[in-house]
Amino acid sequence: MPDSPATSRALVSALAEGDVLEVELSGTWLITEPRPSWDEVRGALNPARVKLAVDGVEKWDSSLLLFLFGVQQWCRATGAYCDADSLPEKIRTLLAQLSVSHETSVPFDRTENFLVTVGLATMDVLHKAREISRFVGECTLSAVRFMSVPHRFRWRDCFLEMQQCGAMALPIVGLISFLVGVTLAYTGAIVLRQYGGDIFVADLIGLAMVREMGALMTGVVLAGRTGAAFAATLGNMKANEEIDALETLGIPAVSFLVLPRLLALGVMMPLLALYSNALGILGGMAVSKGLLSISPTAYFVEMQTIVSLPDIMVGLIKSVCFGLIVGLAGCLRGLQAERSAVGVGRAATSAVVTAILFIIVADAIFAVVFNIIGL
Repeated sequence: MPDSPATSRALVSALAEGDVLEVELSGTWLITEPRPSWDEVRGALNPARVKLAVDGVEKWDSSLLLFLFGVQQWCRATGAYCDADSLPEKIRTLLAQLSVSHETSVPFDRTENFLVTVGLATMDVLHKAREISRFVGECTLSAVRFMSVPHRFRWRDCFLEMQQCGAMALPIVGLISFLVGVTLAYTGAIVLRQYGGDIFVADLIGLAMVREMGALMTGVVLAGRTGAAFAATLGNMKANEEIDALETLGIPAVSFLVLPRLLALGVMMPLLALYSNALGILGGMAVSKGLLSISPTAYFVEMQTIVSLPDIMVGLIKSVCFGLIVGLAGCLRGLQAERSAVGVGRAATSAVVTAILFIIVADAIFAVVFNIIGL
């Protein structure tokens, strides 16, 4: 029995309660049939909040999305809050894609109750922490399996990544480390020359590079260079459904793609940190020779009086941790990337930000721990 005209056409009911306008959609929404316009539904009302619901919709296509998108655009332009939480997740996803392709400079008004905002932010932080913990756990289990069956490890991929994140990074790491040493030497000379302690520039440069700046600057450089590359590579593989193909074949993506990259960074970061220390010390030596007239021999002998093996070990421990952080951040964001070119770019950016953030946090924790244990 065919539907009656009253039930087959698109219907919209609007109920105003104070500053809130509840909009209920029902009926059949087809692009080939006429549909109500938002201006007709709203009339002369200018609500501060529009709440959408589609529980009564029987059948729909892009006609429903166009109406909802028009409501969102009106809310965006007027500053009203568009409450779409009760919409089905599929509709909200399609609306989000439509909104991205028609982004305007007028933002949505996200005004919410303070406690609601804090609660949502807390839930978001907990969700992200849970994802990071799960990923670290998967990598740990994969490493344990690797130690039990090392012959199944992708050594060729690991050596290739070592070349990319190690040997290929030497020029940029060397340049930045040398300039950091030069900058520290000039800054230290400004203070030390006032007290006749020019020679102590060697102590300043030696300790700063070996304990802090060598590992830190190497980690930051690799976060922008290697971490972003990892995220872009894995994000592109996810967009091309290559990771799905691996999972379908029973090959864990963490063991096949992530673990070789983590091992490569964990091995190459200490070597790059030592290289960075050497270049930073050479930069300070060049400034000491040209500005303070300190011979390279005197500079090196003075530096040896303050820099000891425990100081070098502190820098190496930090460098290993920073390398693992860069690898984890890059691989995690790559596996979380959206299946689009925009998603790959966002994943690379997020990987760099995440890696640098956790590097700074880890460096602060190391400073406190090493101070407690007397290193």
